[in-house]
Amino acid sequence: MQNHVENNFPDTFERRSARPKLRHADRADDWNYLDDHLSESQRWSTWPATEKLMRGPLPYPEFVIEDAGAIDTELGVLKTGKEADVFLIERATSAERAVLAAKRYRTPEQRTFTRSSIYTEGRNVKRSRDARAIKNGSNFGRLVEASRWANSEWEYLRLCYEAGAPVPYPVQIMGTEILMEFIEDPEAPGAAAPRLQHVRPKPDLLGRYWEQLVEAMKILARLGFAHGDLSPYNVLAAGDRLVVIDLPQFVDLAGNERGIELLQRDCQNICVWFRSRGLNVDDEELLAELIAEAW
Repeated sequence: MQNHVENNFPDTFERRSARPKLRHADRADDWNYLDDHLSESQRWSTWPATEKLMRGPLPYPEFVIEDAGAIDTELGVLKTGKEADVFLIERATSAERAVLAAKRYRTPEQRTFTRSSIYTEGRNVKRSRDARAIKNGSNFGRLVEASRWANSEWEYLRLCYEAGAPVPYPVQIMGTEILMEFIEDPEAPGAAAPRLQHVRPKPDLLGRYWEQLVEAMKILARLGFAHGDLSPYNVLAAGDRLVVIDLPQFVDLAGNERGIELLQRDCQNICVWFRSRGLNVDDEELLAELIAEAW
């Protein structure tokens, strides 16, 4: 995914202050007034409309706001990509506030899944009607495919988070929108953490980054998966810690004939970056370690 705007958002946060300043009493006493005064960039929190499996794992982190009176305010675009865009969302009440990342998969008219068959081999489509629609490439089929990829990323985020992998906490899913933890740059409050590709860590931090990423890949391997598209562009460097993002194309190592090939590509992509920063690592050794973890 490509950056749409810079990772610092001072103008965006200034725009937030222009929204109507509504007291808690307004919510309780005059709902029509409140509805009329929500701006185009605002909506009621979608949390109350989600069911148990549409919410992240328990216990919920402190930044998860469950108040039905919360308002979601769109702050701007964080990243754009071929298949989805990521927006910043403020969820707030009069007493608490959290900034979340909202990943929205595009509509059939706006996107195509040109490489999906590489990653989805071994996955099942439960309804035969949906499978036929996907195969025929109809508008309905592309909508099913968009929902399928959003649901896949949601399930993989939950699975990885519960297994201890360094991924954003998945807050909720509704349709083709996933709300997740916003990974902030600890050195620049309010700004998104940079991607690994754009940082040049000192040798001691570089070594710790390597250890973290290898352990993350081992967790995925023990779960039976390869990331499938792992690169320095899909890893965030949040100070001393790394966070892996963009999970919808997870590859089933046992069910996908190209699973080991894609795992090898992940290893090569990561090792090339670490070698370019001065760390002597071997992608074949890493691949062997991961295969041993998987089986």
